Order: sequence, then C-alpha cells, then structure tokens
Amino acid sequence: MKIDLFRGDFVQARTDLLVVGMFEGQKRLQGTAAAVNGALQGALQALIKEQEFKGGRGHTLILHPMGRIPASKVCLIGLGKKKEFTLDRHRRIFSRMVSTARSVNAAQVLCTLFDKTTHHASNEVLSRSATEGILLGGYIFRKYKKKKDQKEVPRKILLFADKAPSATGIRTATIAAEATNFARDLVNEPGNVITPIVLAAEARKLARRGGLTCRIMAEKEIARRGMGAFLGVAQGSTNAPRFIHLTYRPRRGFGGKSIAVVGKGITFDSGGLSLKPAEAMRTMKMDKAGACSVLGVMHALPRLKPNVTVHGIIAAAENMPGGKAQRPDDIVRAMNGKTIEVLNTDAEGRLTLADALTYAVKLKPQRIIDLATLTGACVVALGEYTAGVMGNDKALIDAFLQAADETGERMWPLPFDDNMKQHLKSKVADLKNIGNRWGGAITAGMFLEEFVDKTPWVHVDIAGPAFNEQHWGYNPGGATGVGVRTLLHYITSL
Repeated sequence: MKIDLFRGDFVQARTDLLVVGMFEGQKRLQGTAAAVNGALQGALQALIKEQEFKGGRGHTLILHPMGRIPASKVCLIGLGKKKEFTLDRHRRIFSRMVSTARSVNAAQVLCTLFDKTTHHASNEVLSRSATEGILLGGYIFRKYKKKKDQKEVPRKILLFADKAPSATGIRTATIAAEATNFARDLVNEPGNVITPIVLAAEARKLARRGGLTCRIMAEKEIARRGMGAFLGVAQGSTNAPRFIHLTYRPRRGFGGKSIAVVGKGITFDSGGLSLKPAEAMRTMKMDKAGACSVLGVMHALPRLKPNVTVHGIIAAAENMPGGKAQRPDDIVRAMNGKTIEVLNTDAEGRLTLADALTYAVKLKPQRIIDLATLTGACVVALGEYTAGVMGNDKALIDAFLQAADETGERMWPLPFDDNMKQHLKSKVADLKNIGNRWGGAITAGMFLEEFVDKTPWVHVDIAGPAFNEQHWGYNPGGATGVGVRTLLHYITSL
C-alpha cells in the first residue's frame, strides 16, 4: 500500500471510498463528516437514524452517494466514546478502515485524520499513528496459499486533515511498520524453512542492503569463545546453530551513544528431552520472535539513520530431542565462566541468552535490551497481549516503558525480588536454569541478570503478545512483530 497526503477539496475528491468518523453518542455530525453529509443533502444523517447507528468503536456504515459526490462509496466509522479515545485507538481505527476497504474492494481510499480527538496531538503524531494502523492492520501472510481467497488490500490511501498531514510522520511510520511486518514474515515462517543457518542468511541480506556490519559464527568459533550454555541447547538438532552479530553505525558525527539489542532465536522449540505436549509444540515456530524483532530493528535503522551505534545480537539454535541432546542434570559452562545445572531442557532460551548477553557486555554498550518469548509464567501473570519488563536500571526501564506506551505496545513492569534468588541456587553448580513454580517470569529474568554484569539492562518477556492466532487490534493473527516499534522509538529518541 502507498500512503500519501491529500490536498484539495475532501468532499469533491474522486476516490473509491471516502471515510469519515463519528463519536459514540454524538448527536450531529461534525467536521468533514458534516461537510460530506451536507453535500449528500442529509443522506448520511438520515442513514444513521434509519440504521440506529450509534458510533460504537469500529462499527461501520456504508453509503452509496448515487452520484451526488465523486466518491464511489462513503464509509462512516464509529470512534467510540470521545473521552476514551487515545492515540492507540486512533491507530486501531485505521486498521479497521483497511479491513472495511478490503471488504468493498476499494483500490483507493481517502480518510481524514481524527485530529480533535487525541488530546490535541500534533499532525505528525496523528499521521504516524494512522500510517501504522493502515500498514500493520493490512498485513497478510499468505505465502503458502495456492488459492488467494482473500480480497486485496487497497493500493493507495490518502490522508487528509484540516492542517496538512505530516509527510515526516508518514515516512517514519512506514519504515517502522514495514520493519514490523518484516519481523512478522520471519516469525510466521515454519521451522522447516527458517533454520538457524537460514536466519543467519537473512541477517547477511539485511547487512548487504543496509550497509551494516555482519558477523556470523559457526559451531567451532562459538565453542572457541566458550559459549557452552548456547551450544548445550543446540546439540540435539541436526540443524547447526549460528551466532549473529549485526552492527549499525551512524555515518554522520558520532555522539558516542550505543545500545545492544539481543533476541532469543530458537527457530523451533520442541522442549528438548523435557518434551513439550503436542498441543504446546504447535506454534513453537514463534520462539524466534525476539530474534526476528531484532532483525526488524536492524532492517529499519539504515533508513531512520539515528545517531546511535546499535548492535543486533542473536544466538540462533533449534531445541530438539536428538541422540546428542542435552539431558536434565547436565552442567554447562557459560561464556562468563559461570556453570549452570540444567534441570529442564525446555528452559532453553535463558541458556542461549546467557551467552548472548555476555557477548553483548563485552562490546561495552551503554545499555542492553533483550526480547524473548521466555516464559509461560509471564502469560499467566499478564495475559496474552502484554509483555513483562524487568531489569537492573529503573531509569532505563521507565524510558523503555514510555516508548512502549507511545507506540501502543502493551508492556508492564515486573519486580525483581532478592528473596527469590535462593530458588536459582544449585548444590552442584553456580546456578540452576529454573526456579520453583512461583514467579517463573521473574526468576527467569533474575537468571539473565547474572550475565549482564553492571551494564544497564532491560529484559522484555514477549511470550504473550509475540504470536496470537486470533485477530486483535491491528494484529491480524499470527506473528505480531512486538517490540520492533518500541525499540525504534526508543533508539531514535536517544
């Protein structure tokens, strides 16, 4: 889809679908909706009365102008209650608009920004929100469908506001949304397509296209660097592991700012010898979601050009129960020298991240943020739509959560508790890879803290929102690309 600005007479525009909005409980149409109703000689207001349309959030009403205006169809979309309307609701309305446009086969759509509804947000912010809603809501993964049975998304969407929409907002949001959809594509690919080696090849492609530095390590170098925790997870699979390090460096004056973003990259997770039940294994292609979000971030940086050095780090492996698989009770040594007693081979992500985080620390970034589909316990605690955030630096946590709030990605802080450290103590090694049954998301985060030294660090458990088979918000089902937009917003604000 191409998104552009519209300058001209909104009512007299020649388009397939003209979209205006109405708040719930609003007695009379206002703004562009009132102007369209006037041109239609009151037909829109009459249809509202006839259909008892209340303006409920996301509800739509389609009117055929019968030649009274150039538009082929008019869509009135419900905005919900005005006092509850937020920037993220604005984003969701545009996602709903795309699905409506698809349902009526509209190739071109003209829509107004709802600019008097989000606490006087700037046109740049509103343009960004609208663009993200359009591109994220219009995403479809149908690569493997022989029959293209879904209607096409619109080819062109034009945005209109009383004051001109922002080209900068549209451009920035397009980059972020395309990066998110790139991550979604990778997560949605099955395990027989995306193996660690293929994921590394995708990283190389990104590097070539964007002028990034790319280093890929195979098993011998991984072993030489002492990444025993990572290799322990990988050894049960016939698909060899790869360690991926991408680097973006700004071309203009370097201000010394730096960050490492680390993603869990389990391309398929069977649970290893601590085998998952069949039903729990069914969506485990998504266990690479953290890694794919990191690749999404690296996809966008060369176009956004922030004045920050960014390291993208992924320890990619497949967790399988092969003849050489890691056993419960095995002890492995991580890159920082700490030994780990493996009590559950299905708690594998923290083992791969232990070495990835240690590697990141050695690069001496000013801050580290990792994303991982780490624990079912986080989903129990926060639900399917919210990521858990924890770490060792309150200022960094607060700044990251602020970025998440501004992008509409739902995240919530979880506390570390020193009383729980005892559950990670092992009688035969420095650490166990699992605690007891309580607070599993927190003990997993506290395990990772053992590998970040004193570097300011945030851990984001995305097990809930990374993948959901049902449509929600501007996520059409499947992978969501969670974390990409928050990370980009945070990085570009440094």
